[in-house]
Amino acid sequence: MIEKEEVVARNDIAARVKELGQAITRDYAGRRLVLIGILNGSFIFLADLVREIELPIEIDFIRVSSYGSSTCSSGTIQCTKDTELELAGKDILLVEDIVDTGRTIACLKDLLSSRKAESVKICALIDKKERREVEVVVDYAGFVVAEGFLVGYGLDHAEHHRQYPAIYKIVSGV
Repeated sequence: MIEKEEVVARNDIAARVKELGQAITRDYAGRRLVLIGILNGSFIFLADLVREIELPIEIDFIRVSSYGSSTCSSGTIQCTKDTELELAGKDILLVEDIVDTGRTIACLKDLLSSRKAESVKICALIDKKERREVEVVVDYAGFVVAEGFLVGYGLDHAEHHRQYPAIYKIVSGV
């Protein structure tokens, strides 16, 4: 059993997701927007976010892995499910649960840019800037969290703990 401490409350998440949706609606008005959720972690955040965007949008998913069952990134990125939509000429918004080292999101941004997208920007629920190993700009950040291994609201440890309605820092038990 893990011991956890709440870092971001459910109501704060809902309010911030609404704000992000409003900003995205404003910034992408009149454009061809595709949101690409990075599986598995982003699925809850993406589902709530798209309900706050008041634009015609397309949604796709990509799945990559860099953690496995560890709490530290392996440094190796594997793509296990690619996008299916045509991306050329469209604005892409990569939706991620957490950006920490920046390796995964930088790799994905380069990959999708190479597919002749009009633009590729990043929306992340959690931005952990102090862990950056690769320079990455999170264009739409939900929350900046300084430290701790986080679970809940889609964030996991070894595919467990995603279902919590708030975000928690694991204190012990991992």
